[in-house]
Amino acid sequence: MKLAAMIKKMCPSESELNIPPKNCYRMVILGSSKVGKTAIVSRFLTGRFDEAYTPTIEDFHRKFYSIRGEVYQLDILDTSGNHPFPAMRRLSILTGDVFILVFSLDNRDSFEEVQRLKQQILHTKSCLKNKTKENVDVPLVICGNKGDRDFYREVEPREIEKLVGEDPQRCAYFEISAKKNSSLDQMFRALFTMAKLPSEMSPDLHRKVSIQYCDILHKKALKNKKLLREGSGGGSGEAYGIVAPFARRPSVHSDLMYIREKAIGGSQAKDKERCVIS
Repeated sequence: MKLAAMIKKMCPSESELNIPPKNCYRMVILGSSKVGKTAIVSRFLTGRFDEAYTPTIEDFHRKFYSIRGEVYQLDILDTSGNHPFPAMRRLSILTGDVFILVFSLDNRDSFEEVQRLKQQILHTKSCLKNKTKENVDVPLVICGNKGDRDFYREVEPREIEKLVGEDPQRCAYFEISAKKNSSLDQMFRALFTMAKLPSEMSPDLHRKVSIQYCDILHKKALKNKKLLREGSGGGSGEAYGIVAPFARRPSVHSDLMYIREKAIGGSQAKDKERCVIS
């Protein structure tokens, strides 16, 4: 039997997991080339750091969780720093629920790119939700990466403070090192708290399950839901997470449906879909 077929047989399908739309989220990582976006994603998914640099066109990952009787799906979109296709960049922002913006502390150009990206995210989301940029709620963290290096800092703290703003519930800043795995767990926890998601989604707060035992997600969720219904305290059980193998980037049509399901709904959906691709 081929490996893909074996894995499919071992792991319950997404339809079997029956994940409601309210428990499906997408995390989008944006920033210039060579600032460490993929290294952050690698730390999140595997806990590892790869010294070799490979340019990213666009990488898509998916992770499932069983947390307090609920199953969650988190899609992770690792974007290209070159953004050769503006329409795809816009679609990535529209489908994103939580955002990580990354710059390198020794590269001013990358910081200025993050300034532009933050404004683009707020503008795009405000148009989608018919709100002003000041009122739109977008969970977002900004990361100054490569804090482990001995370098000349090209970005002043006061500039970072101005970019982040004064509301920690809407935007936060972390000085990190993907190489040393410094402050990453705190950053992920803050991001998920902002998004009102379980803190157990952070890599340090759940048990990582291998593919051979991924049916644990299904069984644990069903068991915990039963215990919760019976008032037996099942919600305090251990949290589990697994990276889905061979995850593929959804089609443009699927992304449009995702936007409609998550952010729009009702009679406005068709008009919004036309706005997305215009």
